[in-house]
This record gives sequence, C-alpha cells and structure tokens, in this order.
Amino acid sequence: RLVEAAFPGARLELEVIDDGRIGLKIRQHGMLRALRQSELSDGTLRFLIWLAALLTPRPPGLMVLNEPETSLHPQLLPVLADLILTASQQTQVWVVTHSEALLASLQAADNSCTLSLVKELGETLVSGQTALSKPSWKWPAR
Repeated sequence: RLVEAAFPGARLELEVIDDGRIGLKIRQHGMLRALRQSELSDGTLRFLIWLAALLTPRPPGLMVLNEPETSLHPQLLPVLADLILTASQQTQVWVVTHSEALLASLQAADNSCTLSLVKELGETLVSGQTALSKPSWKWPAR
C-alpha cells in the first residue's frame, strides 16, 4: 500500500542472488524493465529503508527518527508521515524534523504531540516553557 502511494503503479520485486543475498528491484509503470537497487536514486532508497525499518515485525519500544525527510522528494512526505503513524501503532516514535510539510502531516493525527525548540541568546529551549515549568534536572557543565 505504501509503495503504491509513494510511487503510483510501482511494485517491489525481491530476488535471491547466487551467494544467498537478497536483491531488490522496483518495477514502475512505463519502464521497460525493473530497476535494480544500484540504479535507484538516494531518495528512493532512503524511502525503502524507512519502509523496512518502520514496518519491522518486532519493533523496539522506542524509535527516534532524526530528520527522516532528508533526500526525499517533497511529494513523499505525506506518505512518510503515514508510514510513521502506522509504525506508531506498535511502538513509540519520536521524530526530529525541520520539514514543515512532514510536521503538518504528523500533527493531523489524533495521537501526535509536538515540542518546538527555539534558540534564545544561544540557548536552546522548549518553546512555551517557563522558568516554573522547566524540569528540575540540569545537564552537567562541560
């Protein structure tokens, strides 16, 4: 479903290579042959890796995704958000992003929570946090 949403008309093909490794091909509408993984763009490969990582049958208790939008075409961001939301049904997912489009897609979900960071006088703070609502712990000095 998500491959179809990301790349309309495409389908993945897996093949076992002679030495026991698995090869990946993607067949797209209008292409005369399937493209091997070595022929795919960085963004396409990254999306497929996110697909494999987020749809793992045994997810960890927490997944932290640091700027998952990197190298992805902007049209893939709503599909990536759907993938993240699907994974969040099985595990807790934290996403660190600079992408307003990805953030907007994630915020549309009922169970999402957003923390925004701001920089004030060289210090990174949680937006809206006051002196009275700051945590009691402090990072050690360097």
